[in-house]
Amino acid sequence: MVRSLVLTVDRDNDLGVKAGIRGPVIGRKATLTAALRLGIADPEESDTNAILGALHHHDRLVENADAHDEVEIALLTGDVRVGPRSDRAIASQLDEVIQEFQPDVAILVTDGADDEASIPIITSRVRVEHVEKIIVRQSKGIESTYYYIAKAIEDPRWRAKLLVPISVFLMIIGLGLIVPNGGVLIGAMPLIAGIWMFAKGLGWEEQLERLMLDLRESATGGIFSSMLWAISIFSIILGFVTSYQVFTNMEYVEYSNLRIWAVAIDEALQWIVVSTFAFTLSIGVLRWTEGSFTGRSILLIGFGTVVYTIAEATLDVIRMGLSGSNYILDFETVSNDWGLPLFTIALYYLLRTIIESIAKEDETSPTNKFWGV
Repeated sequence: MVRSLVLTVDRDNDLGVKAGIRGPVIGRKATLTAALRLGIADPEESDTNAILGALHHHDRLVENADAHDEVEIALLTGDVRVGPRSDRAIASQLDEVIQEFQPDVAILVTDGADDEASIPIITSRVRVEHVEKIIVRQSKGIESTYYYIAKAIEDPRWRAKLLVPISVFLMIIGLGLIVPNGGVLIGAMPLIAGIWMFAKGLGWEEQLERLMLDLRESATGGIFSSMLWAISIFSIILGFVTSYQVFTNMEYVEYSNLRIWAVAIDEALQWIVVSTFAFTLSIGVLRWTEGSFTGRSILLIGFGTVVYTIAEATLDVIRMGLSGSNYILDFETVSNDWGLPLFTIALYYLLRTIIESIAKEDETSPTNKFWGV
């Protein structure tokens, strides 16, 4: 007697989001219902084909099974946030299915590499006899290729994987052409790509992800936060020392009090910025270790950068005016002095928009709204 379990995995939980079905789905009738509801909700969803492929494999096993053999089918769902969270959900549901059916072997039916990432979880609990990948035959014309690229851009899962590398590539080329001596940036691009492919080939990406998870789950974050606090305090002290050296420097004896203050603030400004950044990062590390990181620390760093560039440009203009030089309001002078502050303001606005968009998406995420089959 052999108890066979046909499994299919929806790692990104399209079934829950689009069809309102919570996993695990056990049994042929329930699985068929899930496939129909998902197909009606999104006819272009590839997970529907995987579920139908699992049903086909289940029926074929039933036809060829001996009298005492048992065959069951189950559908496991993960989470929209693909990663450790979805893998934990799949593992929990698989344990539930195994406890109910007690299979001897399992057959996994998937629709691609994303769902196949759950194979180690499955093999750690049950012996996998066969893995079948469902690939839908499509037209190879140019029109269909354009269609699939457009659909990939609309899909949040593939949008980041497709658009982010292209945008980074174009940004590096653009900066390399705009910034003086920008050939270094353009030359660094293949170097960075080579390092990334090298790390990907050696599997360092997974090791880095595990390291980050371990850091978050341990008290190491507190050590980093304490170090950043120390850097912040030490930078404040150095800022005061730098200002004191300006006031006691004999080179500035003939300067007016206002000009000396401008020089002192200008010299200490970098230490003040370092202290502010370290303090903000320490708060971000603490929030990250607690799992309550919202991106506000990043916004504070961006805002601090804006304040620093504006203050630096303002102090340069003040020092020029106090030294008796005339400030010429031509395009070249204004762009050289105020171009960087305006650029940081634009970047800060873009950063704030991105973080607010991500935060709003997390708040309105329907990952916990299920109504069952």
